Amino acid sequence: MTTEAFEVEGAERKGPWLLTCDHASNAVPGFVSGGDLGLAAADMNRHIAYDVGAAGVTRHLARLLDAPCVLSRFSRLVIDPNRGEDDPTLIMQLYDGTLIPGNRVLEAKERARRLDRLYRPYHSAVDQLLAGRDATYVAIHSFTPQLNGRPPRPWHVTVLSTQDKRFSDPLLERLGAEPDLCIAENEPYTGELRGDGVDRHAVKQGRPNALIEIRNDLIETASDQQAWAERLAPLLRAAHEDMRCDV
Repeated sequence: MTTEAFEVEGAERKGPWLLTCDHASNAVPGFVSGGDLGLAAADMNRHIAYDVGAAGVTRHLARLLDAPCVLSRFSRLVIDPNRGEDDPTLIMQLYDGTLIPGNRVLEAKERARRLDRLYRPYHSAVDQLLAGRDATYVAIHSFTPQLNGRPPRPWHVTVLSTQDKRFSDPLLERLGAEPDLCIAENEPYTGELRGDGVDRHAVKQGRPNALIEIRNDLIETASDQQAWAERLAPLLRAAHEDMRCDV
C-alpha cells in the first residue's frame, strides 16, 4: 500500500517484528511550497533531508525477517515523524548549519496541513500494522559520519535503547561479539526522546524495541544496503531468541 505519506511493504508477513523507516525519503510533496523548500539539490541529497541508505536496508531486512515495514514518503525537513507533535524540532528551520527557507515563516495553517496529510497518516499506518500483533518494534535509521564542525563519529552501527532493554541489550551483546564492528549504545543520540516513534509505538505500548543507527557512508549503494541487512538479520533473530530465553 502506498500513499503520499507512507508505503507499507509486506503487510501479510507473519514474522514477530515490525520495522519502520521514519526518514526513508527526501521528497517534498507538491502541496508544500510547490515541492521545493528552497534548498539546493546537494542539500536535499544529504543527511539533513533523509537517512541516506536506511530505506534500502529496511526493505531488505524486512524481507529477510518475514516482517512488514512502514516507510515515510516525505523529507524529514517537511515534518519529522520521529518527533512528538509538540517538539520544537518537528519542523526544522536550521539543520547542521543549513537554513531551510521553506520553513522560516510557517503559518499555523501550514503546520496543521503537514500534520494532517503526512505525519498523522504515517503514524496511523504503523498503529494499524501493530494492532493485534505481538511484535518487536525495530526502527532503522542512519547517521552522518561527521556533523559540520564536530568530531568524526567512529561507530559503524549503534543501538538507541530505552528503559525497556529486553531486546536492545541482547542485540548490543550480539553486535559486540562481531570483532570488526565499532558499536555503541545511545550514540550519536539518546534513545529517550519523548514522543518519537519508539516512544509512541513501543515504549508506551509495552513492546520490546530497538532503534538501529548505521553510519551512512557504509550503506550508500544498493549492494551495501543488502549486505548490511543480510548481516543484521541473523543477529536480530539471535537477540530475539535471547530475549525470549530470558523471560
